[in-house]
Amino acid sequence: MISTLKQLGLTRKTHRVSDLIEALRTALDQAGDGSSDFDLNPDFELPAGRKLRPAGVLVPISVIGEIPHVILTKRSSALKHHPGQIAFPGGKQDADDRDVTAAALREAWEEIGLPRDLPKVIGHLPDHETVTGFRVTPVVALLEQDFELRPEPGEVDEVFSVPLAHLLDLDSYVVESRHWRGVQRHYFTVPYGPYYIWGATARMLRGLAARMKR
Repeated sequence: MISTLKQLGLTRKTHRVSDLIEALRTALDQAGDGSSDFDLNPDFELPAGRKLRPAGVLVPISVIGEIPHVILTKRSSALKHHPGQIAFPGGKQDADDRDVTAAALREAWEEIGLPRDLPKVIGHLPDHETVTGFRVTPVVALLEQDFELRPEPGEVDEVFSVPLAHLLDLDSYVVESRHWRGVQRHYFTVPYGPYYIWGATARMLRGLAARMKR
């Protein structure tokens, strides 16, 4: 699938980008601890001395349309890990990456064709620890220019967008649960149309929503 943000319906700008940037910076500058996939499972004890691998994900907020949207991906159903799940563009930090921000920008280029110099980085959310042993840093950035979407074959099945207002509404989030490694694990979800956004992605988005409400 090859398309542009305009083909996704993001064509007019009637909001004030400067106000959004100011609100995001104020939210991201707030002090606070990180999060984890186990936030809703207080009885679970994370192993002491565990080593987490650094990773960066991009939270790309498009402001070229009538309303701001967050761009997300649907992982390929053929992948070994997390097939078919909704995710931010991003991945582990490689040896050649300067930092987790560089890793997020590189992965976004590889996964969806987003030029590395296009996102305007606003700031970072606190790190999020995943069940797979990563310390993920969400990099919040604005997109003010269109680009040609190029989902990476074999890794990304679909690129889509969700209105930022939906993701910043705490009432959009629902706590659900399932059995995982013999225990009942609870987690956040933030459904949107046919898309079931859950787990680490939903938790990080909810963290942003909570900060924007303060």
